[in-house]
This record gives sequence, structure tokens and C-alpha cells, in this order.
Amino acid sequence: MNPILEPAGEVPRIDVISDVVCPWCYVGKRQLESALARWRADHPEGPQPQVRWHPFQLNPELPESGMARADYMKAKFGSSDPGAIYERVNAAAQRVGLELRLERIARQPNTLRAHALISRAATDSGAGSADNDRDAQQALVESLFRGYFVEGADLTDRETLVGLAVAAGMPEAGARDALDDTALLERAAQADSEARRLGVSGVPFFVVDGRVAVSGAQGADALLAAIAQARDASA
Repeated sequence: MNPILEPAGEVPRIDVISDVVCPWCYVGKRQLESALARWRADHPEGPQPQVRWHPFQLNPELPESGMARADYMKAKFGSSDPGAIYERVNAAAQRVGLELRLERIARQPNTLRAHALISRAATDSGAGSADNDRDAQQALVESLFRGYFVEGADLTDRETLVGLAVAAGMPEAGARDALDDTALLERAAQADSEARRLGVSGVPFFVVDGRVAVSGAQGADALLAAIAQARDASA
């Protein structure tokens, strides 16, 4: 069974299918954080939701070296001037407290290696507990999002990826190993394919307890409703 569809137990589970070069996924991450904060406030004594991140590549056909951002925008949207597109994304980002610097992005990357890092972070925190492993994964996802959308980091550059991983608390050796781990890269590619087989065609895509889905960055209210619905169904 796909792990995203596994039945949840006593602890609520949120599986997030996402790509690190999707600005709406960064917005969705902030919306999820808001939803989780509100859930904790309303359920201080109960088990808190666990979050797991899963790969989705917006552009799996891109070469490992990626391509110039201007060329990508022209090919995808018909113009290398992304003014109207950026305006809409920036407005949504500002509503959740993000200040993106999309104009700093010079290169559109293939994100398979970034996803391999995220997968490794879930098991390589060195902290010895599932909660700490999940915290390590959240920290790396945030580091990659911020690096790309705020700092304009080149995610095709190995040293940049290692630096972002280390900044998030990942051991450098583990980060370097992940970038060359062919089995890990293959699993990330397979997870992407499995998400598409489940019908996921756009991200972010949230699945709560393997049973309730929220497609897109719909906001904290939609995510809270999905968590409540999933919990009621499993009661």
C-alpha cells in the first residue's frame, strides 16, 4: 500500500505532496503551520498531528543542470516577463507572512536531488526519535523553500544543496551521501510517480489520515476541517 493511504492510528497524520520550487507549496506550508497551531490550541491534551513530506516534481523532464529561469518562464507561460504571475503569488505569500524574492531566481532546477535530501532528513537527524526526525524534515523543507524563493539559491548546485541541508541541522556527510545515493534518488522518483497514479496533478496536496484530501493552498480553515473530518471518521 502507498504509505500516504495507510490508515492512521491514535495520532493524526498529514502527508504533504509538494515540490520545493512551487511557490504555492511554500504558501501552503505556512497555512498548514497556522492550522496546526490552532489545532494545538483547541486540543492541548490530545496527540498532535504528525507531518510527512513526499516528492512531486513540477518539471521532472528538466536535465540535472536545470535551465535558465527566463527561458523556463518563456517556455511555460509564453513570456520571460512573469509580472502578472509573480504579482498573484506575491500577494498570496504576503497574506501568510512571506516576502518572496522571485526576481532573484536565475535557474529553474530539476528537484529530484532536493527530494532525496528531504527523504534522508526524515531518517538521518541523529536524534533517535520519530518526533525529532520529523522536525529535521520540516527544518530542511523550510530551508530549501527559503533558499529558493527568498535567497534565489541555485538548487542545481551540489554545494548549495549541502549548505542548505547543513543550515537546517542535517549532518554534512548525510547530505552528501543522499545526493549520490542512487537507491534514494530512485525511491524519490517512484514516490513522485505513485503520487501521480493516485491522481495528484498539482501541488500542494494534503492527505489527512490517509482518507481526506485537500488540493491546493486553500487555507488554514480548509486544513483544519480536513483534520476534524478525518478524526471523526476514525473515531
